[in-house]
Amino acid sequence: MCRYIVAVDQSTQGTKGLLFDQDGRMLARADRQHKQIINDSGWVEHDLEEILRNTILVCKDVIEKAGIDSRAIEAMGISNQRETSAAWDKETGKPVCNAIVWQCARARQICDAHKKEAEEIRLKTGLTLSPYFPASKFAWIMRYVPEAGELADQERLALGTVDSWLIYRLSHEKNFKTDYSNASRTQLFHIGKLCWDEEICKSFGVPVQALPEVCMSDSCFGTTDLGGILPKRIPIMGVLGDSHGALFGQNCRKKGELKATYGTGSSVMMNLGDEMVIGSPGVVTSLAWGRKQKIEYVLEGNLNYTGASIRWLKDISLISSEEETSWMAQQAYPKDRTYFVPAFTGLGAPYWDAKATGLLTGITRTTGKNEIVKACLDSIAYQITDLIRLMRQESGSEIREIKVDGGPTANVYLMQFQSDMAEAAVRIPELEELSGMGAAYLAGIAAGIYDEEKIFDHVSYSSFHPKMEMEKRNSLQQGWQQAIAQVLAHGGRQEGLYGT
Repeated sequence: MCRYIVAVDQSTQGTKGLLFDQDGRMLARADRQHKQIINDSGWVEHDLEEILRNTILVCKDVIEKAGIDSRAIEAMGISNQRETSAAWDKETGKPVCNAIVWQCARARQICDAHKKEAEEIRLKTGLTLSPYFPASKFAWIMRYVPEAGELADQERLALGTVDSWLIYRLSHEKNFKTDYSNASRTQLFHIGKLCWDEEICKSFGVPVQALPEVCMSDSCFGTTDLGGILPKRIPIMGVLGDSHGALFGQNCRKKGELKATYGTGSSVMMNLGDEMVIGSPGVVTSLAWGRKQKIEYVLEGNLNYTGASIRWLKDISLISSEEETSWMAQQAYPKDRTYFVPAFTGLGAPYWDAKATGLLTGITRTTGKNEIVKACLDSIAYQITDLIRLMRQESGSEIREIKVDGGPTANVYLMQFQSDMAEAAVRIPELEELSGMGAAYLAGIAAGIYDEEKIFDHVSYSSFHPKMEMEKRNSLQQGWQQAIAQVLAHGGRQEGLYGT
């Protein structure tokens, strides 16, 4: 009898259900989108109950789509959007407010009030002080959602990321747990001592008792029948933040290996092994995962808007579909020097300017739709390259290969431009769903279904290699840095990553 793993990748735009067989091959995928709740102030929220419903429904959909006997499903993995912050009542399971999405910068003023502590926080948590992370989002909830304070007084409040919300509501045991990868992204977790930092929690006004138990990523987080759609309970055995799931799915299990995930935003992540490196504020240090009772670290840079920039082009009717952008970019005027900086809600790594706004610059009479589309795609590669260059400096590692994943990797123009700018080979796996696959493989290994040393052997890759001349590459990079400097100057700063 064949054995199966079901995985859920709960991401910013929607939820995917994935089904893998005993050889690690994906049999089917099902998707459901959820509403992006955005108000006039630009606050971004998600409905937690809608996410829960969609999680159950995509699992039901993918099982039906694959046509398998659900009794043969033996374990579940979860990968999730990481910094999105949730709050609910431990007794009723009812949310006290919508989830505050990682993109939302409403807690900027709270972060501003902690600037004197910023370096201490960074040295403990590995993270640059930013409203991007849950610490200030949780603080905002405690300050502005009255029910949260009332529940905290009764020790009924739960504050967690999306993984802990799903584990709590899906598990028969109602377990309130998270894994090391997700905990390390809250800006409340001491990544050296491996515990919630009571001083930081107190400073932000976040009660430690409202935070989840932190477990190894390959632990059993509880058992679930997925809201009754399975005939038996199965263990939730693999939980990883989405970027960590992609790192594992890309088989970047060795020190120095690097991957870039292209999603709504993007994550560039390098495996550091068991060495904790706190580098410059341009990139952050997180926990890769906890597995086999061992902790591993990563360097990471996060970008707020990459794939979302392509969606924005569609929203303003410059394109009718994301697929046409590759062709349009290739039709752009070759000498055009239009640059687009997608700072819709501030700039993420390596600049960390929450006040930055977007910029389209270098426009001339030759600038048209194709040139703007090209500038939008180019901005994705430029941002990724900024992070890779900084990681080369911080780690001392030569990065000659980038493993990439996510929807935009299907864009031939973008992938070639990325290889040219980063001066590295770009390798794209045949399977797009690396985050969910990573969680599924982790669950399957933990459950004894997969052999860790063989499970990645069947994955095949296509590759792009650098072709651009150095002089042209340097000229383009200089123009990008000038555009960044314009954005930073508007926010009160004057310098780009490499100077103006």
